[in-house]
Amino acid sequence: MKQIHILLLFGGESSEHEVSIESARNVYEAVDKDKFIVSLGYISRRGIWTLVDAVADHKESEVGTRIIPILGDRKFMIQGTSDALSPDLILPILHGHNGEDGTVQGLADLMHIPIVGCGQAASALCFDKVSTKRIAEACRIPVAEYVTHLDGSQLPSYESLVDKLSPTMFIKPVKEGSSVGVSKVANASEFNDAITEAHKYDELILIEKAVVGRELEVAVLGNLPNISVSDVGEVIPDGEFYSYEAKYDSTSSSEVIIPADISDEIKAKARDYAKTLFTELGCEGLARIDFFLEGDVLMLNEINTMPGFTNISMYPKLWLASGMTYPELVEKLITLAIEPVTMES
Repeated sequence: MKQIHILLLFGGESSEHEVSIESARNVYEAVDKDKFIVSLGYISRRGIWTLVDAVADHKESEVGTRIIPILGDRKFMIQGTSDALSPDLILPILHGHNGEDGTVQGLADLMHIPIVGCGQAASALCFDKVSTKRIAEACRIPVAEYVTHLDGSQLPSYESLVDKLSPTMFIKPVKEGSSVGVSKVANASEFNDAITEAHKYDELILIEKAVVGRELEVAVLGNLPNISVSDVGEVIPDGEFYSYEAKYDSTSSSEVIIPADISDEIKAKARDYAKTLFTELGCEGLARIDFFLEGDVLMLNEINTMPGFTNISMYPKLWLASGMTYPELVEKLITLAIEPVTMES
């Protein structure tokens, strides 16, 4: 059987550059090298794509040979040579802007190379927290009350939002991941500082009612209509909320509990909501859907179309709890991306 040639992309221009490297290191180690040939494509913080020999945080001055996409021809030219890189598949272990937001997925479409995970449209849609909320609302899935603010437009005062939302609010960039730029506020001074911080990452930001409840997560795997939904896991952050530091700092004492200690009714509802959202948003391959549980009310938090694969990441842990090993999960994701191409040919 011919080995499938994979281009594993990692790094990237987003604030989640380091998370991508940690995820990619685990994924690379899990790939069965007897079945797959793996080329490593590092994307620098400036967006330069190069071939490298190891999954690491490469310095700009030490990166390898640049690769240049050739649209419509299923290959990259290798700069300075007459050689080309022609992968059968792109595996984008990338998070955030220019990685998880539909940009790399669109490039793969233009190159006619299959890519692991959601396509361009679903990736862009899920990356936009407001669009995701609106689709959830249309599906009668509860979300926390919210308003948005566009940078440069008139900002409502903290006091004017208290009655509509609550005295405690979350301020978030609309298009960002891993809790980057997210702040929890409880007074006017914190509110104004948080608005400034969130706008560093996005022109449009979300001002959301703080939900006092539990954080639940569900993993989905497959291509429609054949998808599998994991058990429900719970995150217990070591702070007021599941911040970037709580997720990835080596000193974090955040806990992941699988399965979550919740009623069968809530568990069934979370899995049903996850399946509905995956379907309605047109997802492919994988996604992690995050919820808040406030009392008996389950509401959507957000969707991640390329969830983390670090040592503490929930997505692989949920499938491990279901009996699927890390190598089996990675191979399944590769197979799911190749399937549609095999069927078409």
